[in-house]
Amino acid sequence: MCLGTVEVFTFFEMTPKDQRQTARFSYKDLPMKSLLHKPAWELAELIRNKDLSPLELMKKTLERIEAVNPTINAFVALRADQAMAEAKRMETQIASGNAPGPLAGIPVGVKDLEDVEGMMTSFGSIPYKDNMAKQDSVQVARLRQAGAIIVGKTNTPEFGFTGFTKNRLYGVTRNPWNRERTPGGSSGGSAAAVAAGMVPLATGSDAGGSIRIPACYSGCFGIKPTFGRIPFGPSDRLHMTRTWTLGPLTRSVLDAALYLDCTAGDHPADPESLSRPSSPYLETLKRQPGVLKIGFSPDLGYARVQEDVMALVRKAVATFERMGHQVDIWNGPLPDVSQAWSDLMNWELCGQLNEDLEKIRPELGRTLAQSLDSAKDLSFHDQFSIQKIRTRLNKVLWKFFNNFDLLLTPTMPTEAFSAKGPPPAEIDGEPIPLLGAVAFTYPFNLSGHPAATIPIGLTDSGLPAGLQIIGPRHRDDLVLQAAYQYEQASPWNDHWPDI
Repeated sequence: MCLGTVEVFTFFEMTPKDQRQTARFSYKDLPMKSLLHKPAWELAELIRNKDLSPLELMKKTLERIEAVNPTINAFVALRADQAMAEAKRMETQIASGNAPGPLAGIPVGVKDLEDVEGMMTSFGSIPYKDNMAKQDSVQVARLRQAGAIIVGKTNTPEFGFTGFTKNRLYGVTRNPWNRERTPGGSSGGSAAAVAAGMVPLATGSDAGGSIRIPACYSGCFGIKPTFGRIPFGPSDRLHMTRTWTLGPLTRSVLDAALYLDCTAGDHPADPESLSRPSSPYLETLKRQPGVLKIGFSPDLGYARVQEDVMALVRKAVATFERMGHQVDIWNGPLPDVSQAWSDLMNWELCGQLNEDLEKIRPELGRTLAQSLDSAKDLSFHDQFSIQKIRTRLNKVLWKFFNNFDLLLTPTMPTEAFSAKGPPPAEIDGEPIPLLGAVAFTYPFNLSGHPAATIPIGLTDSGLPAGLQIIGPRHRDDLVLQAAYQYEQASPWNDHWPDI
């Protein structure tokens, strides 16, 4: 359940003085562009105060999707009639004086790896195009309980297996900043929908960067919480690798804190889910984190970064120094975990599809099918070696967080690449390994640490870049505090692509 009666609506106390005043006006006075790029917390505030009709917001949302989605291809399925009916019921509920919930009337997109009752969960895969969900996932159910209204399903690469969003079932999703580029993946449809002004919130999942990659490339905020923070399920089988997490794509850090307050907390469907934090995340944003000791790694000891991206990263890191934090370069390299992570991902998906794999294999994408075949050859010795590498990674980060409060890195080493892929094989003319295009994200799935990406400006080509903020395990609150502090010092969420 969501926090319900907890005071989560005192947003204006946490914003700068010049942003605190919200005039009492009708939704008819709001230009459509202004309305559809407002953050979720502000829209919910307007709805709760009866300054904005949830029915009108939903109408404008669906109009925006109809106008923009044919170009972007962020949404692959809609429940427009049901969403309008739910918005109308909420309008009646508010008129009668009933509390509508923290996410009152907020339109939400759900990544097509997650169940929404009565909608297909295709996983972006042809064999599952008729896979009807019989109930909501835990995360979706909690969003609904908080007053959110599910608009539809957002595109994802087949089983979320690549860092760009393309599949043979629904096609290519494009970046709102440049339609020839990818919004990233695997939560690319969700990130594109948020950046393009279609919805203010969308769900994502992250096993190797699948929230942070598209948030970075699309100019949104995204957080991969600590493993277990938001429960998975219900599902036919539990995850085996402890690398997958659920989280949001948002227009502001406040939106992400509000989202986590409504979705975090243990659930019987997921035995590895964590208890609800003692203090709401929105409450933590009211508190200053104090002077932090921050380590900055420009390359984690092995990565190459596009020159103009690195210039933006260094500028963002300097902002933390100007805010009064102590920032030191960290030269300690991480162990090479690329093969261990790749093997675990293949093994996890092979296990999930095991009963159907031989039957559906001819309809799977060729690269995906080959990856799943490789998982069948993993031996006990291979699994033991993977855990040894994971242990080494844990020891390095254990030592790091004994000396530092946060770790900063680039989120992505490049700007967004071609919408149809493949990922770049070189950076500034120098070759990179296969996983060099996502060098900074997947290690923290293997380790389980919370990590967020925040927009830090545009490259020379006019495409978003991001800074990754990694915190100690279970310190999602500290990651959010640092991201929020940066957002206040260097505002980014008033700049969106003009479509």
